[in-house]
Amino acid sequence: MLIRNTQNRYGLVTISLHWITAILMIGLLILGLYMVGLPVSPEKLKFYRWHKEFGAIVLALAFLRIVWRFSSMVPTLDFLPVLERLGALAVHYAFYIFMFAMPITGWMMSSAAGFPVSFFGLFLLPDLVSPNESLRITLTETHKWLGYLLIVTIVLHVSASLKHHYINKDNVLRRMLWP
Repeated sequence: MLIRNTQNRYGLVTISLHWITAILMIGLLILGLYMVGLPVSPEKLKFYRWHKEFGAIVLALAFLRIVWRFSSMVPTLDFLPVLERLGALAVHYAFYIFMFAMPITGWMMSSAAGFPVSFFGLFLLPDLVSPNESLRITLTETHKWLGYLLIVTIVLHVSASLKHHYINKDNVLRRMLWP
């Protein structure tokens, strides 16, 4: 398998970044939905810590993905109808927005609540805002609704991939899978 993308296929770096980010983001969505319903306990605080730490990894991967995306060729979608190409482009841009907006709003929310964000106990991330209860409430709602929108976007993305694979029988999904 090639490391870099070609005109017809994604390379190992892009595929790895895609699947690692996807697994992390879906896991964080599941953990986020689960942990908010728990009563305050050491277990809930542990889940919040994990959520923040892995969210920081998603943010770092988002920066890496942007650098890679602009330094690497993107396989063409010229074989798709114009509306499908536009839809694919819109969903991909939405994912980049989510990869930045979700971790940043979560980080800001922790800062506004007065809770520092630790990176696996190695160091603390700097606060992005000063403690502020009304800002924390706004950021909590923003983070929550971004999460719901992300779920909808993931469902659209997966549905489109499966449609291309099983109905259109084209290579759209296969070129993002391991060989």
